[in-house]
Order: sequence, then structure tokens, then C-alpha cells
Amino acid sequence: MKPEIETVLPGPFALGEGPCWHGGEGALYFVDALRPAIHRWHPAEGLATWSMPAIVGSFAIRRSGGLIASLQTGFATVDLATGAVTPLVDPEPEKPANVLNDGKCDRRGRFWCGSRDGALRDPNGALYRLDPDLSAHRMDQGFIVSNGIAFSPDDRTMYFADSRGETVFAYDFDIDSGAISNRRVFFSTRDIEGRCDGATVDAEGFYWCALVHGGKIARIDPKGRFDRLIDMPVKHPTMCTFGGDKLDVLYVTSAASMLSEEERARMPQAGNLFAIRGLGVKGLPEPMFAG
Repeated sequence: MKPEIETVLPGPFALGEGPCWHGGEGALYFVDALRPAIHRWHPAEGLATWSMPAIVGSFAIRRSGGLIASLQTGFATVDLATGAVTPLVDPEPEKPANVLNDGKCDRRGRFWCGSRDGALRDPNGALYRLDPDLSAHRMDQGFIVSNGIAFSPDDRTMYFADSRGETVFAYDFDIDSGAISNRRVFFSTRDIEGRCDGATVDAEGFYWCALVHGGKIARIDPKGRFDRLIDMPVKHPTMCTFGGDKLDVLYVTSAASMLSEEERARMPQAGNLFAIRGLGVKGLPEPMFAG
């Protein structure tokens, strides 16, 4: 059966990113990185928005309520009741042009987040782990644009992408200690159109990623082989995540900011939030931050 793609929320969002399904609320949270805000979309209740004081790369839902977020200025908490944004720690004070980018929690409630070079050119980015005690740890470095964080269902592998480096890596992951080791190439996008942006893993252990600049969503098997490609109606899908009551809907954010005026006229859905149904697979519940 061919998957069905529909717009569930028209934008255009300048740089939609970081979709995360909140199962308890039956709502999808996501960001607009460049018009800095975190949004919550509920099928019945509509859209709610919290403005951010700086470029926002990603976030995670906190078990104690509210969100943990990664901003250009560092990690912060977000109080959804008041809208207050409280800075925690800037892991890169010596690199003010860098931006904390893609992030996701492991199943012990640690928040993993990578930074990107402000000019999208040099390998100035690093991978960080923010622990529940709010201490930040640099886990790896030497990346241009950090993206694509995801964890295998058995918690033994962590995936991480350098979009501009056109490479997705896999690490051995120790869920107990939070350590990573044995970085290796999982797959490369050098020979295809598009680069790996945000990602998730389904219940079968396959890696799903948005191919920004390439207009597709890819499903990759655990050995790093392309299993499926889904054409999107936009050039710049940015991230995907599973949601819905059965976790069988793939939600996809997209960007309008990278298009020329001519391209925007040809792709009026650019910057929309999409839902893909009929994939025949399910996702996994998104872990929450334990701090």
C-alpha cells in the first residue's frame, strides 16, 4: 500500500525541526528554529506557541513537567505554564557563533545534543550529554552540523549524523553508564541527493531520517542499507518522528527558509507539518528527560 502524505498543519515554518510526540497529551511538539519558538499541536485543540529568546535547535519533554531545550546560548528549561526560559549551562562559551542543534533523550533520561558551526562550514561542532543532575559532558567532537540522533530499540547502538560531513555514524552505547565507543560509519549520503537531518528509529530497529535538500524520507536497515525512500512534496524535510495513538503515523517537519522565491512558488507546502500514514510499521515511545 502506498503511504498517504497529508499536511496536518500549514506553515510556513521557517525551519521546522525536532518533532516529538507526547503520548500522555496526544500532542506533537516541534520547533521553528529560525523564528525561535516551540510549538504544540493537538488534533482537537490546535496550536500553542512559546517564544524562545534565541535560536532553538531541539528539546525534550521533562518527566517533572515542562521541557529541556537547546538554544544558541546553551541548555535551558522551559516552563510551559508561564513561558519562562531559565538558562542552565552553555557547553561552548568559547564558541558564541555555534548553535546547539539536534537533540534527543536516551531511555535513562539523559539528553543528548550536538552543536553546529555557525557558518555551516568548519568542524567546530561537538556531541554533548546532559545528565539528569544538569551536568554537561562533551562526548565527541569534530563535526560541522550535528544531527540524526537516535537509539536502537535494544539500547546498544546510538546513531549520530554530521549532515555537512555527509555521514551517519553508529556508536556502541552503554545504557547504564551513558558511555559511547567504537564510532564507525553507518551510511553515507555522498552518492545520493540530500543529507541526513533529523531521525528516529522504528520498533523493528530501522533508522528513519529526513533527507534535507533531497525531498525524501529514508528508511535504513540496521546494517546501513537503504530499505525504502518516500518522496515528499517539499525539497527540505527536516526531521521525522512516530506519533498517534498507535505510534503508526510518521510526522515530518519541513523548512521554507532555504528556498528561493521561484522554488516557493513551485512548492507551496514548504514549511508545513506533514503526517505519513500507511507505512505498515510503528515507532517507539519517546523517552523523557529525567532531570
